Amino acid sequence: MKEKKTPFWALGSGLLLALAAFFRFVLRGYAYMAYTLAFFAALILLHRFLSRKLWRVVLVLVCIGFAYFIAVEIPIIKNARTDPDPGRDYLIVLGAAVYGDEPSPSLYRRIMGAKDYLERYPEAVAILTGGQGPGENITEARCMQDWLTAEGIGPERLILEEKATSTSENLRFSLAIIRQRGDEPEGNVAVLSSPYHLYRAKLMARQQGVEAAGVAGGWDKILLTVTYFIREAFGVTHLWVFGE
Repeated sequence: MKEKKTPFWALGSGLLLALAAFFRFVLRGYAYMAYTLAFFAALILLHRFLSRKLWRVVLVLVCIGFAYFIAVEIPIIKNARTDPDPGRDYLIVLGAAVYGDEPSPSLYRRIMGAKDYLERYPEAVAILTGGQGPGENITEARCMQDWLTAEGIGPERLILEEKATSTSENLRFSLAIIRQRGDEPEGNVAVLSSPYHLYRAKLMARQQGVEAAGVAGGWDKILLTVTYFIREAFGVTHLWVFGE
C-alpha cells in the first residue's frame, strides 16, 4: 500500500507554527518574530480552506496591510542612525529592560553609546531615565549609572530619573529636570536610544516642544534587530493614532 504523504500546506503551516512557538516561548525578545511566523502560517491555512472569492478578499487586505507596513518602516529606517553633529549640553539616555541587576542587550548597547558620546563631548551631561519594572532588581537608570561609572564616566556628569515607565515619561520627566536646572531644552538636547526606536523618540520629543538630535546606540543581532523593527511599526502606529 502506497504511503500517503503529508500535504505541503500542512507541513508548511506546521513548521511555521513550531518556529513561532520556539521564538515566543524559548527565546527572549523575539515575540514579534513569533507573531509574524504565526501570521504566515495562518495565511497558508486560509489559502487552503477558504473559497477562492474569500481568499481574494484576504489577499487584498494583506497587500494593503503590507503596503502600510512599508510606509511606516520608511521613516523608522531613515532615522535609525545618529544625526550629523549631535553634540548638545544634555543627552537623554532612554532606558530598556534590566535582567535582575544586569542590562539587557539593548540597554547595554545604549550604555556603550552613552559612554562614547560623553567621551566625544566632554562638556555634556547625561540624564539616565528609566524606572523599575517586573524582573528588575534595580531601576534602569541606576543600572546605566553603575555601568557608566565602572567605564570611567564621572558620576557628576550623570543625572538619574528613576520614575519613568514609558518613552513619553522618559522624555517628559527628563525635560522637566533640565528646566529645573534653569536651562531651556530646545536646541540643547540629544536623545539616545536603539536605532529602531529613534524615529518614535524624536517624534515624541517634538510633541513635547523640543527638536532633539538623535543618537543611535549599537545594533543588536540581525534577527533580533528585524524583530524590533517589526515591533516598532506597531509602536509608531499607536503614536500616530493615539498621540502617545
